[in-house]
Amino acid sequence: MIVRPFGRRRALRLLVSAGAGTLIHTSMSAQPNASALAVADHLLLGTNDRDGGIAWFEQRTGVRAAVGGSHPGRGTRNALAGLGGRQYLEIIAPDPAQPADNPRRNLRTLAEPKLIAWAAATTDIDALARRLRERGDAPQIQDGSRARPDGRMLKWRTLAVPSDLAGGAVDPIPFFIEWAPGTMHPSEDSPEGCQLAAFEFEHPNPKALESALAALGINASVRQATEVRLLATLKSPRGSVGLT
Repeated sequence: MIVRPFGRRRALRLLVSAGAGTLIHTSMSAQPNASALAVADHLLLGTNDRDGGIAWFEQRTGVRAAVGGSHPGRGTRNALAGLGGRQYLEIIAPDPAQPADNPRRNLRTLAEPKLIAWAAATTDIDALARRLRERGDAPQIQDGSRARPDGRMLKWRTLAVPSDLAGGAVDPIPFFIEWAPGTMHPSEDSPEGCQLAAFEFEHPNPKALESALAALGINASVRQATEVRLLATLKSPRGSVGLT
């Protein structure tokens, strides 16, 4: 799933200047100052064709992602693969049955599959929104849902943190997700075999990204680079596999 940013971009600057110790205590499932690897709920691998993305991932890892479903009104559909524990990979692509995909990220322009975004887990998204309001912004929580192939509904709520640190289709600042009570987490029945072993970042301004993530209570390794990249290392049946 891909979410739209809320409110004004100064929210993140306020978070950085004020610190986020309280924010992380009340909103995240992980401990304060946890690593990006620890708080990641799922990674989004963008592709211009879902079935092609499934084949691309299987060729590299030996694991075939399972078809998930469509996101009504957002123009996308997905396939999922477990990454160990309560984490998974979402292969996300345009849905040809819908008129257009998310205008923020035109997945049709991607020449090959690419990590474009990630979600951080939270168990109290209302508290997270409240902390952001206390810092001067007006965040909105967005409801989401989709039907599984077996007809069961998945429901969640998301909240995005706006920033100026994205590069092209890649946004290194996570959106937060809280799964609805009674909803099976996608990792529970996604194809197994892969494990998320490392999750890192590259950015033209690594200090700015490190500070922005730290303001959300997330420790991250950020390397200097000419473009923004998310880098994941997977343990797979075919050995260590890098995704960027």
